[in-house]
Amino acid sequence: MEEVTGAQIIAEALKSQNVEYMFGIVGVPIIEVAMAAQVAGIKYVGMRNEQAACYAASAVGYLTGHPAVCLVVSGPGLIHALGGMANANMNCWPVIVIGGSSDRNQETTGAFQEFPQAVRSSIYGRPGACYIDIPGDMVNGRVEQTSVRFPSCCPPPPVSLASSQEIAKASRVLREAQRPLLIIGKGAAYGRAEKGIRELVEVMGLPFLPTPMGKGVLPDDHPSCVSAARSRSLLQADVVVLLGARLNWMLHFGFPPRFSPHVKVIQVDLCAEELSNNVRATVALLGDVRAVVGQRLALRTTLPMNYYTVFQHMAELLPRDCIIVSEGANTMDIGRTMLHNHYPRHRLDAGTFGTMGVGLGFAVAAAVLERSQQTGRRVVCVEGDSAFGFSGMEVETMCRYKLPVIIIIINNNGIYSGVGPETWREMEKMGELTTVAPPVTLLPEARYEQVMCAFGGRGYLVRTVEELRSALQQSLADIASPSILNVLIDPASDRKQQEFPWLTRSSL
Repeated sequence: MEEVTGAQIIAEALKSQNVEYMFGIVGVPIIEVAMAAQVAGIKYVGMRNEQAACYAASAVGYLTGHPAVCLVVSGPGLIHALGGMANANMNCWPVIVIGGSSDRNQETTGAFQEFPQAVRSSIYGRPGACYIDIPGDMVNGRVEQTSVRFPSCCPPPPVSLASSQEIAKASRVLREAQRPLLIIGKGAAYGRAEKGIRELVEVMGLPFLPTPMGKGVLPDDHPSCVSAARSRSLLQADVVVLLGARLNWMLHFGFPPRFSPHVKVIQVDLCAEELSNNVRATVALLGDVRAVVGQRLALRTTLPMNYYTVFQHMAELLPRDCIIVSEGANTMDIGRTMLHNHYPRHRLDAGTFGTMGVGLGFAVAAAVLERSQQTGRRVVCVEGDSAFGFSGMEVETMCRYKLPVIIIIINNNGIYSGVGPETWREMEKMGELTTVAPPVTLLPEARYEQVMCAFGGRGYLVRTVEELRSALQQSLADIASPSILNVLIDPASDRKQQEFPWLTRSSL
């Protein structure tokens, strides 16, 4: 029977667990382990100090998500590696440290930990360092090859999801935030959550601040990156979302004066003991960062948009030279700051007299002029649902003359704010609506787009970002007929509070 040494078994066990790299400094009794690892196809990098070797092995664990090995001798070799092990534990990076020791008959005990268990322990749950002590006589001992059993490769760590109730709560808190801020930590980088985080940032228009090792999850030159205004962003944020980041010394522990004393924290972390550390989390989401971000994105499609989400995506898609016509209270005010003009005489709104109902007439005039001058510029009329009602029948004029005006109705079911369908049905049960319904309310989710369809134009009912972008792209591509995008937003959506609200100081 062919015999194999303990060193060969160690190397083959590591290889069977898909370990690809080994860093270390050899000596008795682990020289043979390094040589056997090379024969097995594991890349061995000889270092000059065990501490640096452990740093290197743990960095591979962070960069690949799979542990590398730091190979050290007993005594001083292991002691030198402890700095790297502590660093790996604090950073939550997987690494396996293998140390040789004296023969078992020279020790008071001689426990041995199986390799598959070590790999699993380093990557399951909170990643970190694992240590395996290999007695010298086991390294050089021999056994029959047929008697050796190698367990199958350790499967990837299970992906944990956060509670669906907590996800919904986090969505509500984030939706109500006036000055939200994402803080992206190295946990998000390790969890390879960049795709979902990018979508979350860009769909919701959220500013983000990376920690030093969270940099690159989204590019530093991304327009939503606020690193250049770090101190101001931390202080003014009313809701902070921690994505694989900790409120430790690097983030001033989450305490004033760096943070607002009233800040709400939504914390996403794989490690339960990290939740509500230093600052009590308003919402604590225990789970894998990438998975939890995916849960939030999935839920987002079922929740209504707000003004800022809608305007952000409109601003991305509208041509630079389009003529913007706008009216409505919140719709016009927010649009003035978020829908930029690049040329003179390319904006028409309620003007000095603050007149509502001017929008569709202005849009007809602009479209007639653009057609006669053959400029090819598009006319985009952005209306509140209340403002649209003043002159809504002018869509027939647009259809009659085939004026390709794009009307975007920001529909919140009311004047300033409205109520949702469920609340409306409850009010209907309470009695006569003329005495029950608040004066600012309009019919919930009115199908304004069907008015355009009635005259031969195109109508789109929009509830999600995906539907908004698709409908606007289709409307921009259609140069032959007008269209209405009836964009349903959260009835409670409002503009950010004004420091001097002299214009809107109703007691409602």
